[in-house]
Amino acid sequence: MDGVIVVDKPEGWTSHDVVGKVRRIAKTKRVGHMGTLDPIATGVLPLVMGKATRLAQFYTRSDKVYEGVVRFGWATNTYDRAGTRVGPLTEVTLDRAELELHLEKFRGEILQTPPPVSAKKVDGKRAYELARQSVLVELEPVKVQVYELTLIECQGADARLRTHCSGGTYMRSIAHDLGQLLGCGAHLHELRRVASAEFGIAHARTIAQLESLAAEERLPDALVPAAEMLPGFPSVFADDVTVTGIRNGRNFPASPFRAHPASRYVKAVTRQGELVAIGEAVLPNLYHPIVVL
Repeated sequence: MDGVIVVDKPEGWTSHDVVGKVRRIAKTKRVGHMGTLDPIATGVLPLVMGKATRLAQFYTRSDKVYEGVVRFGWATNTYDRAGTRVGPLTEVTLDRAELELHLEKFRGEILQTPPPVSAKKVDGKRAYELARQSVLVELEPVKVQVYELTLIECQGADARLRTHCSGGTYMRSIAHDLGQLLGCGAHLHELRRVASAEFGIAHARTIAQLESLAAEERLPDALVPAAEMLPGFPSVFADDVTVTGIRNGRNFPASPFRAHPASRYVKAVTRQGELVAIGEAVLPNLYHPIVVL
């Protein structure tokens, strides 16, 4: 069980709740998630299993795709519906053309201030931990990329959006900032993540489906093998002698006749399809194993 199981996270669960549940289902402690989802959110939550937990470091800034509903009329202290209302209530009927003009400000590279209740660290502590202690924090804006921000539907006070963005982008902040621009307040009412890195909703299994597979001893059917992870890294086939060298920390070659262009990272894979290591280029066509499974 070395690879990724993609869970369709249910609403109301934390990412940690899902990790704990899958640890019990798979009967292993070697499970971790690749990017949290807020409790109100549903959808794609990739969990790394077994030796593949060592590959999570390569996914820290992976792109995400979301579909969500922004509700206008009031803001909250968490920037989503789970928070407490702040400011006045305003009756809103959205104008699609006006909203489209404001959405343009959130496309491309933008500076975004994370929500005060978030996993961002301030002096070594998570912002949400400080918020629980009623400690006011000012988080620094960070650069994020919004590749797509599409208005799918506009009805009454609700706007349904689809967003393709870089890792570290907060849909809650986009919702809050839109409310500030329109002068009526807004918060994120619904959120569903439909893709994270190469993992889409088509890969995802519900908790009930995973339990059923485990009961039938077919849980590996839900696994994306480690060798199929990181498709952007070219594969280099390693024979038995090379595998032994890699496991002893020795550099390994890549054929100069590969069809793939030069890459900073490659995957060393056996003829049987087992991922052995991730290598980093030290010379043209020569790689040093930086993660060995």
